[in-house]
Amino acid sequence: MPNSYLAIPTFHDFARILDPASYHALPDDWYVGVADIVASTEAIAKGRYKDVNMAGAAVIAAISNILGHSAYPFMFGGDGAGFACAPDHIDDIREALAATRRWVADDLGLELRVALFDIGEIRAAGRDVRVARYAVSDAISYAMFNGQGLQWAEMQMKSRNDHHIAAAPPGTRPDLTGLSCRWSPIAASQNGSIISLIVHPAGDRANFDAVVGKILALLDQTPNSAHPVSATGPLFRFPPAGLTLEAKANRPVNGALLAAKTKVFLTAALAFILDKTGWKLGNFDPAHYRRYTALNTDYRKFGDALFMTVNCSAEQLEHLQKILTEGENAGHIGFGLHRQNTAIMTCIVPSVVQNDHFHFLDGGEGGYSAAAAAYKAKQPAMADPGVLR
Repeated sequence: MPNSYLAIPTFHDFARILDPASYHALPDDWYVGVADIVASTEAIAKGRYKDVNMAGAAVIAAISNILGHSAYPFMFGGDGAGFACAPDHIDDIREALAATRRWVADDLGLELRVALFDIGEIRAAGRDVRVARYAVSDAISYAMFNGQGLQWAEMQMKSRNDHHIAAAPPGTRPDLTGLSCRWSPIAASQNGSIISLIVHPAGDRANFDAVVGKILALLDQTPNSAHPVSATGPLFRFPPAGLTLEAKANRPVNGALLAAKTKVFLTAALAFILDKTGWKLGNFDPAHYRRYTALNTDYRKFGDALFMTVNCSAEQLEHLQKILTEGENAGHIGFGLHRQNTAIMTCIVPSVVQNDHFHFLDGGEGGYSAAAAAYKAKQPAMADPGVLR
């Protein structure tokens, strides 16, 4: 097959993340890449939510501009990212990761840690990397990961440095074309909250699946399955809060930041005017674009654990916490939950006139980083969760 990832069939029912038949093993000679921001909790405590999210999404953008935006499996993690890739372009990928690490340090003032592991090594350690494709729309699908291989790679990255990718020389820039963050923060519904939730397995697979099934059933009772973004899409914001971040990401090598900021400002102003007036410009229809933004948002996913950024009423949150606490007390799961008032979105947009744009959602005041910190606070130091049986 020309691409073993794209040959995997897609599914549209999110509950199928619990079906082992949805997942397909990747070849031994493929690689798994993982990245995270060192001290992301401290950065977020200083209000740098968008900076941290932008750094995580930059890893995906840099690899996507080499491999193609839908041609390989990846997952956004808030303060980092994970992906898998064939060995064909591994030297280019190493260079892109090194350049991204340098860009994050130089332009965002954050430390990005990145590492590559071959899947054969992961399997030798008793883990696996199996991938499914969940289609969120007719235009794109997101990868779901199972087998604990992605989580193993992340733990190894944090405990050893022999697989780390060093930063490129100062001034090196990755190709981050398409990386943007122009949307307004997404507010919780009245009397509701935006919940960032991570649910890890803690034992028998059947018991973990049962708990996750209850969570999905509860949230599916809500309009749009607790999706924080309305079906008509988020609101254009002008001027965009992420104007400087987007300009830093998209300015050319040796290009002036002011010129890049001016370009982002003008294009954002045009999109805002078109959206408010209902006008179209060529093939760009802002209402259509916003609808596909809602469809293409990764507000729920599976990467060796369940990750969700959802909109819950007070009553739903009470029921959700009951399910989680009972599951944790029974030894079936471990979880981290963080409650906030908004969600934020970081995007990769290859073209505004096509439907295959990607939108990564995280909580706006802590998000997945805070949920992960809440989970870790309840666990033995760096405990290995083992393999789901």
